[in-house]
Amino acid sequence: MLPILYQDAYLIAISKPAGLLVHRTGLDAGETRFALQLLRDQIGRPVWPVHRLDKGTSGVLLFALSRDAASAVSSLFESSDIAKTYLAAVRGWPADTGLIDHPLTRLPDDARGPGAQAARTRFRTLARRAVPLPYGDFSHTRCALLQLAPETGRRHQLRRHCKHIAHPIIGDATHGKGPLNRALAGWLGVQRLWLHAASLRLRHPCTGAPLVIEAAPGPEWARWEAAEAA
Repeated sequence: MLPILYQDAYLIAISKPAGLLVHRTGLDAGETRFALQLLRDQIGRPVWPVHRLDKGTSGVLLFALSRDAASAVSSLFESSDIAKTYLAAVRGWPADTGLIDHPLTRLPDDARGPGAQAARTRFRTLARRAVPLPYGDFSHTRCALLQLAPETGRRHQLRRHCKHIAHPIIGDATHGKGPLNRALAGWLGVQRLWLHAASLRLRHPCTGAPLVIEAAPGPEWARWEAAEAA
């Protein structure tokens, strides 16, 4: 059963586990389980996805319960009228706060063709950790927990922006370092992309009421507490 965070006559939100695709895609043709179909079967009615999370990302995932509601919510996402916050574990010790203002080129499979798009992400460092694993010239591996707040919604924006500032998200097979990801997965006892969609804040597109949907990170996040605090 998928954990339901919120439901009314128009919308439903779940806490998506890491490793679950939102819907079928040719990029991962071997998968047979998808959040859309699982939720539809669980509540016994059609649902419409209004945004997406990467397969490896956990947390708040919002669906609409009608085509009209889906259109209304999608408009909010397109106009950036939704505030999103994420939790990420990254390599290194970033600054206390910052704004990543770095345009991102569209990915090769984007049907809209090549071109750069403006992209902005604000971050705040919540904790710095020293993991007892040698890395380079250091006896420990520096890692940090960040709160990320994207101001735009580009594809893979958070993963690409963290790489841009030289603090890739742990477990990111595309933008991180494979040997380090594997070493940290062994130390933590968990192999995943350490990115969690913690909250959505929006004005309800059908009722106009303010709406806050939050998903607590899974228990595996507590494993970072075993690292020495910096």
